[in-house]
Amino acid sequence: MIQKLRIICLVPSLTELLVDLGLEENIVGVTKFCVHPENLKKDKVIVGGTKNINLEKIKALKPDFILCNKEENTKEIVENCSVIATTHVSDLFTIEDVIDLIKYYATIFHCKKKATIIIDELRNTIKKFKLYIKDKSTLKVVYFIWKKPWMIAANNTFINHLLELNKFENCFKNQNRYPEIILEDLELKQVDAILLSSEPYPFKENDFSDFNNYTENIKVVLVDGEYFSWYGSRLLNAFEYFKELREKL
Repeated sequence: MIQKLRIICLVPSLTELLVDLGLEENIVGVTKFCVHPENLKKDKVIVGGTKNINLEKIKALKPDFILCNKEENTKEIVENCSVIATTHVSDLFTIEDVIDLIKYYATIFHCKKKATIIIDELRNTIKKFKLYIKDKSTLKVVYFIWKKPWMIAANNTFINHLLELNKFENCFKNQNRYPEIILEDLELKQVDAILLSSEPYPFKENDFSDFNNYTENIKVVLVDGEYFSWYGSRLLNAFEYFKELREKL
């Protein structure tokens, strides 16, 4: 690890990855949503959220690198950050994309040893999970990310990629990204389970009643959105969670 590198990360899941790569001392700025590990929000400067940042705070930190993500940060944020320091924008759709990003960070941040350990563990974890899931039946699901307007994760998303790994067939895979739907649309689908994510909208059990008129004989379950949408080292624990979820369904 090279101590002189100063990093601001505007992507919560990648902030956690940096810590697991041994780069915690290099991190100088984070977002208010960078909640893992818990100590970061009190130890580092909070420069805003993922959609709204304080440019003056960022400038004052004199970063060498600013890490962004195409999905989580706006084009305007990326453009403004690029004026301040070298800005890298990740664009991730699959686990292989995540592995490529870890390799990239390993090179520019000089942490190849820890990166190799994480990559090897991740590949081994996925290999074991694929053996577990291969004989399981395919379940048709709808994955909700927001309420009023009702929004779901569709095709061309990291969430959809992880749904496929779980042998969950996305009932809205013919749509793109994060479309709005009306709940009546559910009546047109043969749905086995409705998955309500813990983020970005914090669904709770009291939201189940919204689906009463559309979900006869359909399971409605809360799912951990971090395991379905966070890139990086959180994936190492995701597949044990996915096994538990499958058993619940």
